[in-house]
Amino acid sequence: MSATEPLVSQAAELSPAHLFLQADGIVKTIIVLLALASVVTWAIVIEKWLRLRQAGRAADQWVETVQSPGGLKALGEALKARPDDPFARIHAAVINEWTQTVEQGLHRSASARDSLKERLARVGQIASGVEFEKLQRRLQVLATVGSVGPFVGLFGTVWGIMNSFQGIAASNNTSLAVVAPGIAEALFATALGLVAAIPAVVAYNRLAGDLGIYGQRVATLLGLIEVKLSRELEAELVGQPLDAGQGARHDAGRAASIHAVNTSSAAHHAQGHAGAASAIANPALKGA
Repeated sequence: MSATEPLVSQAAELSPAHLFLQADGIVKTIIVLLALASVVTWAIVIEKWLRLRQAGRAADQWVETVQSPGGLKALGEALKARPDDPFARIHAAVINEWTQTVEQGLHRSASARDSLKERLARVGQIASGVEFEKLQRRLQVLATVGSVGPFVGLFGTVWGIMNSFQGIAASNNTSLAVVAPGIAEALFATALGLVAAIPAVVAYNRLAGDLGIYGQRVATLLGLIEVKLSRELEAELVGQPLDAGQGARHDAGRAASIHAVNTSSAAHHAQGHAGAASAIANPALKGA
């Protein structure tokens, strides 16, 4: 047997798999929990990162769309193709409030218009809160793993070292060959705790920052929409029709106008027939 074979054998005994198999039952439980926490952490990080990245890119596109010549109409058409986008649901809530108010005629007076503007802002805040609550789900898991993981690993380390000292006391042997395996098993739990906690903390801070940036973009979009809707309210005062979601309202007005024209034409024809009948009857009266 060569001189390097004992070293290779000792290295194999200190491998992660061997350390796990030789660990105490409690230490094994801690190692399994930390491994599962690490897997869940990475799954949440990947899912949230992809979703926020997609939502952020879409928000940039919505800002350009609402500032284009098409304005609110172009934005509404673009959002119809993306019903799963968070801002699509926020926009739908705001436009729904606008449409209901205008259809009921609750925007005629100055105080009613001010109330409408306040309601639009409030509806936008409520809808944004609901969507951001959905985006924030499971981020608490990252915060929990990042703060608790090292202490769970430390508990496994303390427990493993206690078992190592008990083994030393039972064998009355303090050589490194006896002490090293137990201490290595204990430190392995601490290492796994750090492996689970460090990515969780870094990812939580990054995702929280991305979520804040997306919140600013949504606030910008809501501000642009409210400005354009407010401009339409003021435009109606000078005789320009409302433009946002009022197709049915315009059709009703156009139908009323056509009905009025038809009624006026019918009355005009009736007067013409009455005049002709009177002209025919006058000679007859004179001859009599």
